Amino acid sequence: WLVIAVGLVRAYLAKGSYHSLYYSIEKPLKFFQTGALLEEYLLIAKYLLGIVPSSVVLTAFQVMSRVFLTWAVTHSVKEVQTEDSVLLFVVAWTITEIIRYSFYTFSLLNHLPYLIKWARYTLFIVLYPMGVSGELLTIYAALPFVRQSGLYSISLPNKYNFSFDYYTFLILVMISYIPIFPQLYFHMLHQRRKVLSHTEEHKKSE
Repeated sequence: WLVIAVGLVRAYLAKGSYHSLYYSIEKPLKFFQTGALLEEYLLIAKYLLGIVPSSVVLTAFQVMSRVFLTWAVTHSVKEVQTEDSVLLFVVAWTITEIIRYSFYTFSLLNHLPYLIKWARYTLFIVLYPMGVSGELLTIYAALPFVRQSGLYSISLPNKYNFSFDYYTFLILVMISYIPIFPQLYFHMLHQRRKVLSHTEEHKKSE
């Protein structure tokens, strides 16, 4: 994710514009975001074994939705790659993941700076809505092109007697954000109150 961040900054400095920066980080974004699936599959396996809490499942859906945005929308519908909304969710993802993995790394080293902890449980307040807005706007921008091209759609009649409308599916994906996003957001708000208040109490006791 640092590679992606550096790529964005270098491309911006070279072009002098934030438009169409997606092409400068397309390959590493696809690689690292797809690689995140391995981590989530392991977490889901631990959840099924009762090792980790159910909140991990919500996080897994979040990662899967990112992979979906990366490949099934942004990669598949070339016309949306120049949309500013793509940069919106890429920047949100990048900052979020740099903070998250920094948090995990310092925690494993038993030397977690308060600034990293604060960033982990505070910046999501802006980054989550920013990322979700970018994702929804990108899917919305893709809809006309999906309808026109019939991308990934299967129409009747066919030998499988089965039909699938990718345009409708994308609309359903957008609607699914309504119940899922608030759960993720309020879970993080709850975690923020719990973690940061505990840290403040610990500081006072010292």
